[in-house]
Amino acid sequence: MSDLSPPMRAVLRFEAVLVLILSVVIYHGQHYSWGLFAACFLIPDISFLAYVLGKKAGAIGYNLAHSYIGPALCGLVFAGTQQPHWLMAALIWGAHIGFDRALGYGLKYASGFADTHLGGLGRKPQR
Repeated sequence: MSDLSPPMRAVLRFEAVLVLILSVVIYHGQHYSWGLFAACFLIPDISFLAYVLGKKAGAIGYNLAHSYIGPALCGLVFAGTQQPHWLMAALIWGAHIGFDRALGYGLKYASGFADTHLGGLGRKPQR
């Protein structure tokens, strides 16, 4: 479990809000489909299904789908190919992660879904 101080937790959540806003602004600037954005926004949450295999598998599955590594790799592929679907994927995926982290849903520890790098879900932060 994380032992982040409240100011550090606030910085990380603010950072996530900025990622969300930046992703949405760039997506809008590219004139991509908002219907596609809405349809794909929750796709990373399919990773919750890994929890049926146990806490460790669930944490691995969730973290793979909720790390900024995936969107960053999609962005790199876009930079090399100029295929717009890669940028769309990077922006929608990044927005999803930013939204989740702004709400306090951080990367998971194998000890349980509520134990995240941003602190425990549903628990008051310790000072």
